[in-house]
Amino acid sequence: MQTFAYPLSDLIAGYVTYFDAEHDVFGLKTSDGREYDVLLGDMTYAKVVQNLDDAYLDATGSMREQLTPGCQLFTYGVFYPDSPKFEAKQIVFLGRSAEDYSFEKQNWWIDQVRSLANFYLKAQFGDESVDYRNYRTTLNLSGVKSTTNYRQETDTISRLVYGFATAFMMTGEDKFLEAAEKGTEYLREHMRFVDQDEDIVYWYHGIDVQGDREQKIFASEFGDDYDAIPAYEQIYALAGPTQTYRVTGDPRILDDAEKTISLFDKFFLDKTQHGGYFSHLDPFTLDPRSESLGPNKAKKNWNSVGDHAPAYLVNLFLATGRQEYADMLEYTFDTIEARMPDFEESPFVQERFFEDWSKDQTYGWQQNRAVVGHNLKIAWNLMRMQSLKAKDKYVDLAEKLAQTMPSVGSDQQRGGWYDVVERVVPLGQKFHRVVWHDRKAWWQQEQAILAYLILAGCLGNENNEYLRHAREASAFYNAWFLDTEDGGVYFNVLANGLPFLAGGNERGKGSHSMSGYHSTELCYLAAIYTNLLVKNQPMDLYFKPQPNGFPDGILRVSPDILPAGRVRISKVEIDGKPYDNFDAENLTVSLPNADQPVKVKVRLEAVV
Repeated sequence: MQTFAYPLSDLIAGYVTYFDAEHDVFGLKTSDGREYDVLLGDMTYAKVVQNLDDAYLDATGSMREQLTPGCQLFTYGVFYPDSPKFEAKQIVFLGRSAEDYSFEKQNWWIDQVRSLANFYLKAQFGDESVDYRNYRTTLNLSGVKSTTNYRQETDTISRLVYGFATAFMMTGEDKFLEAAEKGTEYLREHMRFVDQDEDIVYWYHGIDVQGDREQKIFASEFGDDYDAIPAYEQIYALAGPTQTYRVTGDPRILDDAEKTISLFDKFFLDKTQHGGYFSHLDPFTLDPRSESLGPNKAKKNWNSVGDHAPAYLVNLFLATGRQEYADMLEYTFDTIEARMPDFEESPFVQERFFEDWSKDQTYGWQQNRAVVGHNLKIAWNLMRMQSLKAKDKYVDLAEKLAQTMPSVGSDQQRGGWYDVVERVVPLGQKFHRVVWHDRKAWWQQEQAILAYLILAGCLGNENNEYLRHAREASAFYNAWFLDTEDGGVYFNVLANGLPFLAGGNERGKGSHSMSGYHSTELCYLAAIYTNLLVKNQPMDLYFKPQPNGFPDGILRVSPDILPAGRVRISKVEIDGKPYDNFDAENLTVSLPNADQPVKVKVRLEAVV
C-alpha cells in the first residue's frame, strides 16, 4: 500500500474477502485486484443505497452480519500514515445481502423515472398547468428556475420532452404524456422552420422570451458551434418528439422527422467517396464547406455520425419498422466502425476529423483527447445494431472497447467513470491523464451502465465480466449521483462520489448540457436490459395512440432493438380491459377502431 505523510480521506469500492469479528476488520478487494484491510470504529455507520424518493435505509445495526465474502460495497474513510488499515467512517451496501442488488429489482428504474419526471414537472411548471412559455433552460441545484436567463433552447426542451414521454411509457401516468405532447407542440410552433422550397425542416437554436415578446435564435450560440448550425443540435431536436411519436403515432411528428432527415441527407451528408456527415453548416447557405465556419469548415465528428442512432433514429425505426431507417442505422454504424477506431495510436476512438477522415487533433479544447463516454456509447449502440443486422465487425469492436475501457477510463479504486482523458500516455508515464478534473459526469455513467448491461444480456450469463462491470457502474451511479434531498441527479461528482458544486452548469439541474434526457433514457433502457435480458423479469409499457395515427393501425411495442426471439408480449389491456388482438412474437398490437385515443398497456416478458 502507498504510504502518506498526512491523513488522507478517500473512497474504496470493492468486494468483501473476509470479516474478522474479533478485531472488527474486514478485507476489501477492488475491481482491479488490490486488497485493503478496513477497520470498523465505534462511529462507523452504514446504509443501503436508496432510490430517489426512498427513505434513508440504515444498515448500521446489521453491517457486521452483511460483511460476507463477495458482498460489493463502498466505504468512505481515512488512511492514516501510522496505520496499515483503512479506517471506515461510512459504508454503503447495494442491498441486504451479497446477492442482492437493489437496482436490479423490477421496479427500481421505474420508480426512479417517476421521481425524475415529477422533479422536472415541479421545477418547470410548479403547481400550474403545463405551459412551455414558462420553461427555462437554467435550473439551479434545487430545481429553481433562473430569474435572469430567459433563453429557451430547442435541444433542452426536446430532451425534457423525451423524459416525459419515457416516463409515461414506463408508468402510464397521463400527466407525463400531457407534458410530452404540449412540449412537442411548443417545439413545432416556436422552434421549427419549414423550408417549402427544399422540403426540409430545421430547428432554431432557441428563442429568448420576454413577456409576450419572442426573439428567435437561428444559429447556435454555444461555444464550439457559435454562428453555425451544428448537426447534433438538429439531431437532438428530434429526440423528444420521436419518443412522443412512439406513444401517440401523431403523423405530424413523423412528417417533421422525415423532413429533418431530408435536411441531413441533402446538406449534412458528404456525397463524395469519403461519406459520413459533416458536423456544421453555414446558417445562410447551408454549405458545410463555407469559409464562414472557421474551425468548423468541412469537419466531421463523433456527434455528427454517432448521435443519430441513440437520439432519435433507433426510436423512429422501432415506431415505424421502415427499412429506410434500418438502412440509415447501418450506414452510420458502418461509418463508425470503419473510421473511428485508432488502436495503433490509442485505446480510445478518434472523435474529430477533416473532410477526408484524416485526424483533426488540434481542434479547440479536444486536441488529442478522448471523451470516455463516447467510447462506451459506441459499444452500447453497436450491440443494438447487431440485433438488427448482425455483422462480426460490430461485435468485435463493441467487445474490444468494452474489454479495454475499464483499465483506461474507469476509476478502479472508487468506482465510476472519468470524463475527458488524454488519448495517449506520454513516455515514462503509466496512466492516461484526466483533462479537466478527476470529476465524473452523470451521462458518462449512463453509457457505461447501458454498454455493459446490453453486452451481458446479449452475450453473457449471470456470472460474466460484462455483468460485473454493469453492476459496478450502476452501483456508483445510484450511490452517488441521486440527489435524494432536492431531487434529480447531480451533473458531476468528484472522484470520491461527493457532489461537485463549484458553480456554473455543474451546480445546476438544468443547463445547455442537462435536461431530462440522459437520466430518463438510463432509467428506460436499464429497466429493459435488466428485466428482459438479464433477470428475466416482466415489464409493462404504456402507449396512447391517436385515432388513425399509426399506419394500418399497427402499434409496434418492441422496447428496444433486442436479439430476435428474446422478448414476447404476454398480455395486453386497452383502457383497462383485456385485449387479445396482438402478435406476441412480432411485438405488435392491432389497434381497435376508435374515435379518440386509447390507452394501451402491454406486458412484456423474457423468453427463456
